[in-house]
Order: sequence, then C-alpha cells, then structure tokens
Amino acid sequence: MGTSDRPRAIVHLDLDAFYAAVEVLENPDLAGKPVVVGGRPEERGVVAAASYPARAFGIRSAMPMAHALRSCPQLIVLPPRFYVYRGYSRQVMAILGQTSPLVEQVSVDEAYLDVTDQVALWDEAIDLARRLQDRVRGEVGLSASLGVAANKLLAKVASDRDKPGGLTVVRPGEEAAFLAPLPVRVLWGVGPVTASKLAEMGVTTVGQLAGLAEEVLRARFGRRGAEMARQARGVDERPVVTEHEVKSVSQERTFARDLTDAAALKQVLWQLSQGVARRLERAGLDAGTVAIKLRYANFATLTRQMRLMVPTGDEREIYRAALALLERAWQQGRPVRLLGVAGRHLSPPAGQLPLL
Repeated sequence: MGTSDRPRAIVHLDLDAFYAAVEVLENPDLAGKPVVVGGRPEERGVVAAASYPARAFGIRSAMPMAHALRSCPQLIVLPPRFYVYRGYSRQVMAILGQTSPLVEQVSVDEAYLDVTDQVALWDEAIDLARRLQDRVRGEVGLSASLGVAANKLLAKVASDRDKPGGLTVVRPGEEAAFLAPLPVRVLWGVGPVTASKLAEMGVTTVGQLAGLAEEVLRARFGRRGAEMARQARGVDERPVVTEHEVKSVSQERTFARDLTDAAALKQVLWQLSQGVARRLERAGLDAGTVAIKLRYANFATLTRQMRLMVPTGDEREIYRAALALLERAWQQGRPVRLLGVAGRHLSPPAGQLPLL
C-alpha cells in the first residue's frame, strides 16, 4: 500500500534492565533482589546493568561497583555473560523481524521498527506494538518498554517515559506538545556541554527551545542549531535503516584537572577500555586495531594505534594494547588533559556459536 500520503508508524523497543533481567530469568531465586551485572570492585569495575530493585538504591549503569556496594551492601554482583545475552537478544530480534521487514537494531537490547506498511490505520500500530510486547514477554520471558510515534526521535523518547514494561504513544500532530515539558537532554546530540550553553540562554526545556528562532540557534550552534530547532518541533525524517556499517567505537575523557600521575592515567585507561569493550559487545563486533588519543595541557594532541594479531572484544586485551601504546607515547610527568581509547577495523566475532 502507498505510504506517502500518511504519517509513518515507528515503534521503538527497549528491553528493560536487559543484562540483569536475563540473569534473573536464568535464576528465578534472584527475583525481587538488588542485582547488578558488571566488573569486580577490586578491579575498578563498573555497573553494566542494574535490576529495578537495585535502582531503588540509586544504582545506575556506569557507576563504579565499589560505590554501588556502598549504596547497597546486600547487592548481588554478577559477572557479565555476554554470550548468554546475545542469545536472548537474537530471540527478540527474530520476533521483531517477523513483525516487519524494516528493523533497525541499534544495540543488543533496543531496536526500531517501521510498521507503516503493516497497518491500514495509524492507530493499528498501537495494537501491533502491544502484541509485540506480549510476545517478547511470553516467548522470551523479558520485559520491554515501547514507544509508538511517527518518527524515530519521538518513538525513542516515548519508550523511555514509562519503564519498566510501559507502552507510550505519541500520535501524529502531538509531537511538539509531548516534547515541550521535557528537558532538552532528551534530544539527540544535546549533551552536558550543549545543555549548559542552552541554560545560559534561559532554555532548559524542549518547549523553550522550540520558541527560539532558528536563526538564533544557528548563530550560536551552527548547523547543529538548525537540527536542534527541527527536533524541538518534533521533526525527524530519518528512515529506519536495516543495516549499519560501524567503522569504530571509542570512549574518551577530558579531566577537570590535568593528570600527571601514571597510576591515575592507567586507571582511566582501564575504565575507557571497559567502555569500548561494552560498545563492541552491544554492536556484536570485535576490534582488529586498538588506538589511543592523548591531549596535553597545551592542547597538543597525538594518536597512536596497534594492529592486533587476533581481533578482540575483551576488555583486558584492549587495555593491554592501549597500555602499551600509552607507555610508548606519553612523556612521563607531562600533564594530560584528555585520554581516549578506540577500537577500529571492526568485524563480527570469529567462531560465534549460532543460537540453537
């Protein structure tokens, strides 16, 4: 059927507390208990996922595990089992693929579906999303939060509004009103720095942002300002893309104070390596090259990279290579303003077992 004369119907599905939820599913004795998945505190590990009982103690993803244990001494800490999570993810994505041929998987636990051609009337997409949610719960055993809207931006924001297990709908024409009271950080590309600059202009909500002339935003933020103006009005024309070519994954950190201590730099390098490993895992890829980025106090910046004998997604292997690069590149004692780690020359993991 033709779709050019009617709004698109886009669904965003986000599995709730995915890693922790899988662990509870595999071990029902953990139900109702504060559970986190992540690295060991003595190894400077961080929380990769937290169950909702754990979140009640203020525990969140990326929190240092030692901090999490102080917040909740009875916390149950489990090591990540990525091969298990991948299996459950494939089950969910198979269900999505049976619902629509247009599925864009953006991580191991979330995806967009364009169901425009699967419905005759727009509101039928709501029932379709509800059936999808029920299938994921009934056939896989996992809770998912869904958003239904006429574009990807609104579907994503909607899926975050009612967790866990919610289904939020933004009907065509309601986009701007739905976004208006929300903080500007819900928009893509509006991070802490941009949000701070907007706050200086008296803008903290999307509605306030929508009230600014595009020329004002363009003058302050350039081309990005024009995009923010469109998003604030609820406009997003990006299609659901069924395949992505990810060329690299990276994490970097700018320090509040320049670092001169080798031990401190190594600790940050380890945390960055863990972050790169998590992103590789979510993308289902290994890195054939590890790179570091080093910026000194005077803003002089250098990058170094190392080709690995065997591609890897293992945080320890990434750290080992990054550390070797740091030890070669860093001038001992010279103040460092920024440190980054990247994985490049990406490929699917070799020998990955199929889901049976």
